[in-house]
Amino acid sequence: MPMNAAYTHTSFVALGDSFTEGMSDGLPDGSYRGWADLLAARLAARGPGFRYANLAVRGKLIGQIADEQAPAAAAMGADLVTLVGGLNDVLRPKCDVDLVCARLAEAVERLAPTCRQLVLMRSPGRRGPVMERFRPRMEQLFDFVDALAERHGALVVDLFSAEALGDSRMWAEDRLHLNAEGHRRVAEAVWQALGHAPESDWREPLPPAVAPGWAARRGSDLRFAREHLVPWIGRRLTGRSSGDGLPPKRGELLAYEAPLS
Repeated sequence: MPMNAAYTHTSFVALGDSFTEGMSDGLPDGSYRGWADLLAARLAARGPGFRYANLAVRGKLIGQIADEQAPAAAAMGADLVTLVGGLNDVLRPKCDVDLVCARLAEAVERLAPTCRQLVLMRSPGRRGPVMERFRPRMEQLFDFVDALAERHGALVVDLFSAEALGDSRMWAEDRLHLNAEGHRRVAEAVWQALGHAPESDWREPLPPAVAPGWAARRGSDLRFAREHLVPWIGRRLTGRSSGDGLPPKRGELLAYEAPLS
């Protein structure tokens, strides 16, 4: 559903997992900013009284988003809602993609009637063997997102097809989350999808990369395995999540205030 660029949103609620929470766009105080905060700042600058909530929690699966975040967001009645979820599910060794799609549909069906504009996304993927292994599942999920959006009048922001966002230089050391530049580009992509004038080309490719030497690659792989891969495997084996016990990033729909940076 195309948006009128003259429309001024008065409220925005973001739902999802670590992608929407903002990992790994770090602020000096150790918290995360991310694309949703960046988008909220832009929208808030267009008029007074803008309110923002971010219900995202890292590690959440689509069933948790549908059961916990969607009802809370629907009750808030914001005029703009973004929902991104399901990727944590499809990246697990065992996954029923049809069930993931069904739970995503439940969330959309609850949210769509409560807001002026619902935004869904085809999530970005870091190019490499991990993405290729899970590509069929991801594409099945994203095809369903397209159909769901058409059925409910939602916008779809296609980040998956953007070559620039697949570049490893857009990703943090954990190889799972976008870095600051990646999040900036996602915010720009959503901004443009809402009908606003472009401020930059979010699809612009990065300059040609200089291939690191063997020692640098080896060191990077070892750090990744030690600091990120082994803990991730440990959580999977014990049924834990990085978001266990964490509250939503911004659990109430309140007047937007820019973070100190």
